[in-house]
Amino acid sequence: MSPETMLAVVAGAAAGGLINGLAGFGTALFALGFFLNVMPPVQAVAVVVVLSALTGLQGLWVVRHAIGANRRRLARFLIPGVLGIPLGVLALSVLDARSLKLVIAGFLILYGGYFSLRTRLPRFERPTPVWDMAVGLSGGILGGAASLSGALPMMWCALRPWPKAETRAVLQPFNVTVLALTAAVLSLRGAYTRETLLYIALALPVSIIAAQAGIAIFRRLPDAAFRRLLIAMTFISGTVLLARELI
Repeated sequence: MSPETMLAVVAGAAAGGLINGLAGFGTALFALGFFLNVMPPVQAVAVVVVLSALTGLQGLWVVRHAIGANRRRLARFLIPGVLGIPLGVLALSVLDARSLKLVIAGFLILYGGYFSLRTRLPRFERPTPVWDMAVGLSGGILGGAASLSGALPMMWCALRPWPKAETRAVLQPFNVTVLALTAAVLSLRGAYTRETLLYIALALPVSIIAAQAGIAIFRRLPDAAFRRLLIAMTFISGTVLLARELI
């Protein structure tokens, strides 16, 4: 492994871990830009899903009490999301993944840009179990079809006036579960070669340490600031996704 490769892996792990600790998602968006410079796409994804899932376990511990107190809400997202993964995989036979990513990127940019400019965010306070399940199912389908499981849950949760711990108690378990299942599928396909495991061994400690820094920032954020962070992350996610697909 050359010094340039090691530097790219460490930088990607640090960037992905920091945002995962801060927001509870986003590892792939920030790490893949570094990893794809030194790894083939399948190998880069294989590394990043492991980092996302294992690093995300720290975030789960931080909001464990909120998860327990809101387990029914989480189930409304998570169960349909898991069921949606195979539907997304099947959808790949009739959909073009790149076109789907471009559509979602445009939607993320419009959504994030619009709400970033508003001084007051909407507040959907009443329970919406049917919409929660629909968002979870759609997230699972997008995860199976285009590795975009977190896009719709992130947008939906950002508009709910939940405390930051409750918001993260939905997003983090959702993403950790979907990514863990993705890693299992990649493992069955033989993606975890000796070289890939070496990359993971190098990146994982860096990602865990960076996530701790992100978690420290998360703990100091007011609830309103965390909602604004999610909105900003929506815009950034769409911009990064669009750039990656067009360049």
